[in-house]
Amino acid sequence: MVLPGRIVKNTLTALFAVVPFITFANSANDTVQVSVEHAPAAIHAEAEHGHAEHAPAGKKDVIDAYIEHHLQDAHDFTFFSDSETGKHYGFSLPVILIDNGLKIFSSSKFHHGEKVAEVDGNYYALHHGKIYKTDATGDLKLDEHHHPTVAMPFDISITKNVVTMLFVSALMFFMFVGLAKSYKKGPIPTGFGRVLEPLIIFIREEVAIPNIGEKKYRKYMGFLLTVFFFIWILNLLGMTPLGVNVTGNISVTVCLALFTYFITQFSANKDYWKHIFWMPDVPVAMKIVLMPIEILGTLTKPFALLIRLFANITAGHVVIMSLIAMMFVGKNLAADMPISIGLTLFISVIELLVAFLQAFIFTMLSSLFIGMAVQEHHHEEDHDGHTDEEPIII
Repeated sequence: MVLPGRIVKNTLTALFAVVPFITFANSANDTVQVSVEHAPAAIHAEAEHGHAEHAPAGKKDVIDAYIEHHLQDAHDFTFFSDSETGKHYGFSLPVILIDNGLKIFSSSKFHHGEKVAEVDGNYYALHHGKIYKTDATGDLKLDEHHHPTVAMPFDISITKNVVTMLFVSALMFFMFVGLAKSYKKGPIPTGFGRVLEPLIIFIREEVAIPNIGEKKYRKYMGFLLTVFFFIWILNLLGMTPLGVNVTGNISVTVCLALFTYFITQFSANKDYWKHIFWMPDVPVAMKIVLMPIEILGTLTKPFALLIRLFANITAGHVVIMSLIAMMFVGKNLAADMPISIGLTLFISVIELLVAFLQAFIFTMLSSLFIGMAVQEHHHEEDHDGHTDEEPIII
């Protein structure tokens, strides 16, 4: 990708300009002035009970809590924390709630869940990554299973995952715009475009055309390229120390699978629906039996997409962090450290391959489902045996 020097200079200038503003995520100026003794009652209740079932009691519990925290979304972007001083280094994100009107404030008011946020006379508390409406004392009215019973406002906040997806979207925009501009200089792209062009040709030649067909593939190339690069870049960012786990979030994978589902259904031709509701050349009794199965099949396809991506990425994160944790839970640090580091590097290399494979498989299956919906069927020729291809039933 070739970017003009002016854009590069302006971008670097903007980055250096905002660096001084990236301070502690729990800045005292933005935090509600609530003393420690007035912290959320739920926190005190858990402390008084020792939070025996949930609070970290040893190294293993601390590691489990850290892994769980890494896999979840967050209302602030924390790069790292100092366990001794209790400070968190990063930046806060905007919280947007719909609760008798629009409530917008900084997540630093929660002080990482340690304090109650007061907004327009309403009080909100952060508990396990979720926001609950409470009172000035922060009482969440926990039940016997330590689950809050108070109301939850409708949360449309810009969380860590949302920021990461916006960043990836902007990055992809600049990548492809740069590639398009490089073609104006000649048939051969320059700069980073030389890396992008083989990947785009690969998706076109190996994914789109074989599955959708040479006549109709161009209509869906934009979606397939977007899904492929979006998932791949997010997977790679998930392996960095930034602590993002976007594709390991079930909500994100559900949304991606729904895009594939709706595109497939709205692009389907009459032959596709005929094979679902009233299969040709099949006895009537079998048609009635197969109809609900085929309807269910239209739902199981996107479900397989979302579960495959979610499970593989989540498992990779858990395995890597568990291997790193071996150094801290083991008794012999000198012996455990080389083993832990070696296994972590080995799994990390495999995860680089998995990051690409999951993006490729999601794109491949999406194109396959779309191709099954838009392909033309020639029942007469099939029945007479004049065609070389047989329909694939999945």
